[in-house]
Amino acid sequence: MMLRTCRALCSQAGPPSGDWQPLRFDGGAFHLKGTRELTRALLVLRLCAWPPLVTHGLALQAWSQRLLGSRFSGALLRASIYGQFVAGETPEEVRGCVQQLGTVSLRPLLAVPIEEEPDSAVKTGEAWYEGNLSAMLRCVDLSRSLLGTSGPTGNVLMQLKVTALTSTRLCKELTSCIQRPGASPELSPERLAEAMDSGRGLQVSCLSTEQNQHLQASLSRLQRVVQHARARHVRLLVDAEYTSLNPALSLLVAALALRWNSFREGGPWVWNTYQAYLKDTHERLRRDAEAAHRAGLAFGVKLVRGAYLDKEREVAQLHGTNDPTQPDYEATNQSYRRCLELMLTQVSQHGPGCHLMVASHNEESVHQATRRMWELGIPLDGPVCFGQLLGMCDHVSLALGQAGYAVYKSIPYGSLEEVIPYLIRRAQENRSVLRGARREWELLSQELRRRLLGQGLGAPR
Repeated sequence: MMLRTCRALCSQAGPPSGDWQPLRFDGGAFHLKGTRELTRALLVLRLCAWPPLVTHGLALQAWSQRLLGSRFSGALLRASIYGQFVAGETPEEVRGCVQQLGTVSLRPLLAVPIEEEPDSAVKTGEAWYEGNLSAMLRCVDLSRSLLGTSGPTGNVLMQLKVTALTSTRLCKELTSCIQRPGASPELSPERLAEAMDSGRGLQVSCLSTEQNQHLQASLSRLQRVVQHARARHVRLLVDAEYTSLNPALSLLVAALALRWNSFREGGPWVWNTYQAYLKDTHERLRRDAEAAHRAGLAFGVKLVRGAYLDKEREVAQLHGTNDPTQPDYEATNQSYRRCLELMLTQVSQHGPGCHLMVASHNEESVHQATRRMWELGIPLDGPVCFGQLLGMCDHVSLALGQAGYAVYKSIPYGSLEEVIPYLIRRAQENRSVLRGARREWELLSQELRRRLLGQGLGAPR
């Protein structure tokens, strides 16, 4: 049955000649998933689309522990939300999840669920960031070791959250320095890259002594992660965050790119994330792509719509500043289409010197990407890949994977205590994605009804 499904889906991929045929995201690939998996997915996605659950998730978790006890509450979470969106707690559990994904031609994009929230009241110190560094290095090793599991090979990718290695307060201060009129050349990517390589103390006049010391320690941590990832042949996709942090994060990524994204090193080893819901994204993306090629660097991009829309608008209103986000969803879609066209053109012109992840749950965007790849002659398993969250958008992920495209599922892992708060924050940031899962619910319901009524071929349990 699986072979028949694979052949049917693969036959839908764009042929090298003749008319392009779009993939069908009609749930046909759900034949490859078990009934219990489909039932859990339907229930969990419906629950996550309920606004009170997302808004009050942390409070509800605490209430559940008090009422049911930690053991029963934990078992309930593992059977539902944790089981749907998380690979597991131990390397063995993660490996089992990845092996299962590999059987349906999907690849892992591991994510360590550690970050420092902006304006958090929790006090962190160098020891906390050093502990996070160790976790990131272990994630690099685990990402590499998963290549030996069954399933597709190719680029090994991993997500990197910079605010796990440097404070949000420093990032905000750096952003302020960068955005001042006549910004100091002290904060050039070249100078930061030199400080990373030399390990000598960096002095930036707009920072305090303590901030300069933390900056140097942060640069050292970032350098160690990329150095280890390069040695283990793992490419790092740096997450974008709030606009109050992103200029600083982009500066740090640019410094790392100077050192590690050269063709001599086999780059790009460090990719940046671009959020299409921001008004200036297309221009920044165009400028950064041109700068990378002028400098003789490979260029890696993860293209997303963005997850912080509500918070960005609230902050702009609170401070009386210009809203940095697109005015509506259609404007965001248009921005994504323009950015996607720009990057696919770059890939077609520069080949392996330009890599792109189309990180989207939007069927229209995926159709645009696959059509343009076919028109531009970009190979299915080349420098363009696709990304979706583990436990979501499987009707798109499975169809892409079975048709021969490179598809990654973003996979957090860790203990309940580490991952559940992380998942709740992600759900709060991705409300529109969760609310937009209605089509996936319908396809899941159709497949479950088909099985319960005994229609068609038998399916795995």
